[in-house]
Amino acid sequence: MAKQTDKGSSVIRSLDWWTVAIYVALLAFGWLSVCGASYSFENPDLFSLETRSGMQIVWIGTSLVLGLVILLLDNRYYDTFAYVIYGVMLVLLFGTIFNPHEIKGSRSWLVMGPLRLQPAEFAKFATALAISKYMSAYGFSMQNMRNFISACAIVLFPMMLIIGQKETGSALVYLSFFLMFYREGMPGSILFAGVAMVVYFVLGIRYEQLQLLNTPTSVGKFVVLLLVQIFTSAMVYVYCNDKRKALGILSYILTVTFGFLLFSVYVIPFDVVWVQLVICAALIGFLMYQGLGSRVRNYLYIALFSLGSIIFFYSASYVLNQVMGAHQRARINVLLGLDEDISGAGYNVHQSEIAIGSGGLAGKGFLNGTQTKLKFVPEQDTDFIFCTVGEEEGFLGSSAVLILFLLLILRIIYLAERQPFKFGRVYGYCVLGIFFFHVFVNVGMVLGLTPVIGIPLPFFSYGGSSLWGFTILLFIFLRIDAGRKELVKE
Repeated sequence: MAKQTDKGSSVIRSLDWWTVAIYVALLAFGWLSVCGASYSFENPDLFSLETRSGMQIVWIGTSLVLGLVILLLDNRYYDTFAYVIYGVMLVLLFGTIFNPHEIKGSRSWLVMGPLRLQPAEFAKFATALAISKYMSAYGFSMQNMRNFISACAIVLFPMMLIIGQKETGSALVYLSFFLMFYREGMPGSILFAGVAMVVYFVLGIRYEQLQLLNTPTSVGKFVVLLLVQIFTSAMVYVYCNDKRKALGILSYILTVTFGFLLFSVYVIPFDVVWVQLVICAALIGFLMYQGLGSRVRNYLYIALFSLGSIIFFYSASYVLNQVMGAHQRARINVLLGLDEDISGAGYNVHQSEIAIGSGGLAGKGFLNGTQTKLKFVPEQDTDFIFCTVGEEEGFLGSSAVLILFLLLILRIIYLAERQPFKFGRVYGYCVLGIFFFHVFVNVGMVLGLTPVIGIPLPFFSYGGSSLWGFTILLFIFLRIDAGRKELVKE
């Protein structure tokens, strides 16, 4: 009994109270935001369990209890039972696909009487534990292709199951694990390839219908293919350490491309994209020849990057028009400026921008927001709750909230870097990636900077599943960090 008491005292002494203080501050700000977003003149009692603000107090209270329980458990349990927890969550995710209850077009909720739970919110910490255990095993190396593919599979498997629940927004959160992969040694070229794909998609779709200099050439296709060629030559310079060959490739590309473009503008108009495709084919063939001849694998990898870029770009239009749902397609078109559907797909973002803009510097004051009180913004106490912060607390309040999130992220980085074992460090960076993705995308979609994909703002959005999920995610890391000295002594 004395041993258990000593361990509890040790956890209290070793616990990072700065992170706990930030967590509590975010909970307080979050509850005030839920009050402002869900306030009803018919039922003004903020503490009534019949109101969302009252129920949020219940979720906050149970979250604090949940955090305390996590801190009292032995930190070694999270390593020992990581795969078990992950397996249970996969079973829940799979079973939820066949859930007969469909809420807002999604089958991601388990309904048990008055209680509704979203397994996808809890699968985040389960996946973080599993990937941390796998990557901390003896002999694991991110440079080993088999290890890297296995690690990706651990992350992508729950992601696919969540997509099967028609919950694309929650599934995309799992891409944040690649930030941890990069910290643990994943080649920067893979992260660059991911960023390049986003650039291809945005530029290609946004300017696909625009013609270049009154020729039949699509601006979107021309720019994307030119970027593929420029990126390819730059990678030859960086990864093959051959400046002369890289400059030769670049000069050849620019000379031929712009020579044919001038011919198309002043002599015979034709689609220059066909010339670019021929150049890409020749470039890929040249790189493969160099790779096979010199036995330098980097040439083959660069050729694969070029080929993959072209395949991705030409499949982007198919994915947008055939794979994505109509509401998702409409939101992306509005974001890219292809549609101005203020009364339809762009309504949420338009109203949230009005709410935030009306707050001015200091805001309208607690419970004094007009856009939110009159319910102009749909989902204003869940996915779009940040607009309530902007309207009632203004620029100063919004900045304070974002600073709190920044402090939390910086603190997590500090804690992750001081872990004596890889398991704790990897888990810490998983937590970091998830929080960063949620905050960046949620605030970005409220401001009209990112697509509306329907993910909550941590500790702010109304609901028990997300609040419990984020609490478990964070407090497991705090417990691992608090036990770091115990593990070192043993």
